Amino acid sequence: MAVNRVKRAFKYRFYPSDAQAAELSRTFGCVRKVYNLALAARTQAWARQERVDYNATSAMLTAWKKTEELAFLNDVSSVPLQQTLRHLQTAFTHFFARRAKYPRFKSRKTSRKSAEYTTSGFRFRDGRLTLAKMADPLDIVWSRPLPDGTEPSTVTVSQDAAGRWFVSLLCEDPHVTPLPATDNAVGIDVGLHHLLTLSTGEKVANPRHERRDRARLAMAQRKLSRTAKGEGTNRAKARRKVAKVHARIADRRRDMLHKLTTRLVRDNQTLVIEDLTVRTMVKNRTLARAISDASWGEFRSMLEYKAAWYGRQVIVVDRFFPSSRLCSVCGSLQDKMPLSVRTWACGCGAVHDRDVNAANNLLAAGLAVSVCGAGVRPQRSSPGGQSATKQKTPRREP
Repeated sequence: MAVNRVKRAFKYRFYPSDAQAAELSRTFGCVRKVYNLALAARTQAWARQERVDYNATSAMLTAWKKTEELAFLNDVSSVPLQQTLRHLQTAFTHFFARRAKYPRFKSRKTSRKSAEYTTSGFRFRDGRLTLAKMADPLDIVWSRPLPDGTEPSTVTVSQDAAGRWFVSLLCEDPHVTPLPATDNAVGIDVGLHHLLTLSTGEKVANPRHERRDRARLAMAQRKLSRTAKGEGTNRAKARRKVAKVHARIADRRRDMLHKLTTRLVRDNQTLVIEDLTVRTMVKNRTLARAISDASWGEFRSMLEYKAAWYGRQVIVVDRFFPSSRLCSVCGSLQDKMPLSVRTWACGCGAVHDRDVNAANNLLAAGLAVSVCGAGVRPQRSSPGGQSATKQKTPRREP
């Protein structure tokens, strides 16, 4: 029986030479140019009610390279240029399937700088990676080894706003296999005072990474605001300092979420969470900063793909399920439950911690769904996620 191995991206930091940095910067610019040209061509064709696919844009790329105006596209590797056309095709596929908005043009200042190479665009030998159009291998900091006996199928080179260079190698990881089954199940309630509250009673503190560096971020942003707008060197330096603070915050947050989600997936067979509309919630100007810092969406994404890797199940309960107002002991429903109420007493005599009670109710709803399957529909195309929708809450006894 064939083993379905999981493909994982192993990301490393590297330090390019001046020549390599210049070559990669040219490649980033050409990738952005080709993407925008192809998007404009497809948009114009759509207005004429004509169909343009990847093959048509690939033929356009060949013609563009022969023009005097776009002859500079021949100076970089053709592999990343073809890959960006494939990415555009994927974006249109998601748009027509109503999974995403219409593709947008890439900006030189705000869009991510990256280029993807397939096997024909790089050479990986003896732990040394050399990209097309380059004579020397990249100076990569191998913070962890690649899986034994595997070689990358694609390589993505990127540069973030802080000026750091990264290379991501996509490989099959034979070490990612389903974990031994267990009977453990846990309900997870996310919040701001505590990042997570589990049905077991455990509470995970909210580290508030953005608040810890808020003074440093404010100082960097004030210096940026005092520089003259334009392409000046001082403004570029100030913008990079702001980006470095943001990168520091994001790195800490991502590291904490990785450790937390890995522990939850390893310890539990079934994980029940609530389907929260984070995009709507951040419109609350009072809580937007704290909600963004908690990063509930990234937590859910990590939980779902790791559960798919290790043979676990993630059940997503509908956002309208009244987990906080429902007594987990007798099932009675409270009329109101303001956010300021952290502990409340039910008429049956049970005294509840608001978050622990919500986690217990989420667990009960999720287990009911996993048994009977009633009211389940996918909320999005993330792997491993199910949603318990339109949960009926018990009526009060007369």
